[in-house]
Order: sequence, then structure tokens, then C-alpha cells
Amino acid sequence: MLTWGAASRTDMLLFPPMNAVELLARIAPEAGKMGAKPVIRGRRITPSMVLNMLANGASREAVLEAYPVLEPEDIDACLLYAARLSEVAAAEGLTIAAE
Repeated sequence: MLTWGAASRTDMLLFPPMNAVELLARIAPEAGKMGAKPVIRGRRITPSMVLNMLANGASREAVLEAYPVLEPEDIDACLLYAARLSEVAAAEGLTIAAE
């Protein structure tokens, strides 16, 4: 079973966390995939697919089980992507209405 607690100092030295640029590089639109929506590492998985699972109470482990090609960093990338989009939307005065 995977654990998502804080990394130890040794883990941080051996496996430094990815920075924002590296994380966001995992997400990009690709022509011919998912209607040119942004996808994760060229897969037919969009950030919104991952984010909707998390928003509906799924654990990181459940997301990784549902999409075995994903890596834990892909989930981090989706969360960062959503945070950045939220910042842009707020700066533009946009709001998201409940469905």
C-alpha cells in the first residue's frame, strides 16, 4: 500500500520533489487527443478526469488504480494545474457556477 505522508530527509535528498515547471510540463494539449484538451504526459487522461475523482472523494491510491499509467507526480501536476487555472480565472474575474 502506498503512503502519502511527509517525505523523510533521506527521501528528499535521494528523490527531490519536482518543481512547478517540471510538474506543469506533464500537462499539455495534443492535437488529435481528447479534442485537443490538455492531457497528462500524452495519455488520453485529462487533468479534469483526475480532479473530478479527487473532488468526489477518491484517494490518490484510487486514482492510480483507476489509471495505472499515471504516476503520483501526475496527480501533483493536476492539482498545481488547477490552482494556476484558478488564479488566472480570479484575475480575469471569472467564476464557476455550480451545476
